[in-house]
Amino acid sequence: MAIEIKTAAEIETMRVAGRLAAEVLEMIAPYVVAGVTTEELDRICHEHIVDVQKAIPAPLNYHGFPKSICSSVNHQVCHGIPSPKRLKDGDIVNLDITVIKDGFHGDTSQMFFVGEPNQRARHVTRIAMECLYLAIRMVRPGVRLGDLGAAIQRHAETHGCSIVREYCGHGIGRAFHEDPQVLHYGTPGTGIELVPGMTFTIEPMVNAGKRHVKLLPDNWTVITKDRSPSAQWEHTLAVTDSGCEVLTLRRGEVI
Repeated sequence: MAIEIKTAAEIETMRVAGRLAAEVLEMIAPYVVAGVTTEELDRICHEHIVDVQKAIPAPLNYHGFPKSICSSVNHQVCHGIPSPKRLKDGDIVNLDITVIKDGFHGDTSQMFFVGEPNQRARHVTRIAMECLYLAIRMVRPGVRLGDLGAAIQRHAETHGCSIVREYCGHGIGRAFHEDPQVLHYGTPGTGIELVPGMTFTIEPMVNAGKRHVKLLPDNWTVITKDRSPSAQWEHTLAVTDSGCEVLTLRRGEVI
């Protein structure tokens, strides 16, 4: 699949989808508290996307995924299926939201603290966010994807964390997942060169322990093999003539 360079009109449509995805995270934040189930969070998000935004929750029925959002708690790395299990004080949870509006996707995720997580969980959450932000600040024409991956990997490993290698960021637009793959590790000066009009996600999955993961029998939920906490943040970006635009920026968020 060739990389699809988006027109200004297409990026404008993606800007709308991205804003809606960010809005879902803003809306759901007050509900992420001890005692709530991730299934309930899924229901609230689904109703907001469908009834308020008049949009489509992209994960629902995507290759058979049964829910409208992904919710990954503690040592769950990604693609966690919302369930009846209640969140408890000390949990960390990633909510991954993808909205389709007028045929285009906006994809973003955020970590939430439930009560007071321990220091290790707080540390990996902070490092994962820093990894995302430093990569976003590097995005501009002429930079290579390997430059981004190397910077993310270096920052995580310098701070005692590890990068999951089995899952990565991706091109996005009319399709949920397009080329290119955006690895969160790599070698500077290698990989595809960024050009204006490219749209993709950066979404580093960072483990507090070792990088190794395994897939649960539900064929979706990925966990750390050593059961160490894992954190992930994600944004959808468009490469511009001089840098990039974060299409899923939340209100008040500064990168």
